[in-house]
Amino acid sequence: MFVTIPLMLLLAAAPQSGDAVGNGRKAYSECLSKQIQPAIDKKLSLGDFQAVLKTECGAKEAAFRTAIVADDRSSGMSEKDAQSDADDQISEYRDKIIGEYEDYSKS
Repeated sequence: MFVTIPLMLLLAAAPQSGDAVGNGRKAYSECLSKQIQPAIDKKLSLGDFQAVLKTECGAKEAAFRTAIVADDRSSGMSEKDAQSDADDQISEYRDKIIGEYEDYSKS
């Protein structure tokens, strides 16, 4: 028991930047996924679906972006490269959801 208490204290004191990125990624991904079915039900055009993503998930995207940039910067990455990495990661999630929406809306 005495060994686990110091270990737990060390874990609690450890930087949580990885958790911020992971939590941001999960929240953003879940938000994007939740938009598919309502948009299909409403038969939204692709452009309208993309607008819904920005409206409904914009805050989660911003939080995810902030977490990525902060984590990258803490690892020594330049601001420009950190922003580019955030752009790439966000685009990957958005493009995947848009592709899924296109596939589902065709059926």
